[in-house]
Amino acid sequence: MIVALIVAAGRGSRMAGPAPKQYRRLGGAAVLRHTVLAFHRHPAIALTQVVIHPDDAALYAEAVAGLALPPAVIGGATRQDSVRRGIEALAMLGPESILIHDAVRPFVAAETISAVIAALETHRAVIAGLPVVDTLKRCRDDIVTETLDRAGVWRAQTPQGFRFPDILAAHRALGAGGADLTDDSLVAELAGIAVAMVLGDEEAFKITTEPDLARAEAVLRRRGLAAP
Repeated sequence: MIVALIVAAGRGSRMAGPAPKQYRRLGGAAVLRHTVLAFHRHPAIALTQVVIHPDDAALYAEAVAGLALPPAVIGGATRQDSVRRGIEALAMLGPESILIHDAVRPFVAAETISAVIAALETHRAVIAGLPVVDTLKRCRDDIVTETLDRAGVWRAQTPQGFRFPDILAAHRALGAGGADLTDDSLVAELAGIAVAMVLGDEEAFKITTEPDLARAEAVLRRRGLAAP
């Protein structure tokens, strides 16, 4: 069994608005609904579980109305705690693999999901990403101090896929209330698990600001999609 875990418990402090960014409207539906459907409709995903903030129960119910999903898991104080709680909730099902995805990346492609799943056949951990093409500069006080070598440097995206027992053990080893790590591949790395990379998609960007939401609306218009 392959399961998906959608992390939707954040507050999105960089994006003011009437609701947290995962519940903002995109083409007439919540951003989260677009994201959930990408996994809910994928033939290889047996179950899609969402982790939410304790204050968002009503927003969540509206966002996923009509979808056959398990009850939401209530997240913790940090992203890492929220993911751990989601993984623990799925442990009783005994899944073979899990894909963990940011709620505010609504345009993840089915091909990317499939690529991560395929790579899990030969790797214990796999993430989607894009190679860095821009020149990288390190600055201090707005002054360039160093030009960095971009060879072999990638921008991490989600989904990030793992053999379920491995990522469960890695999160349990860190426990609750630890450092809030930037993503789950770092949790795996700290546990000594090698992480493979597959090519992601430029349109699988993360909505964190108002310009990002405007860009997402433009993507929908270009694709000619209606509200899901």
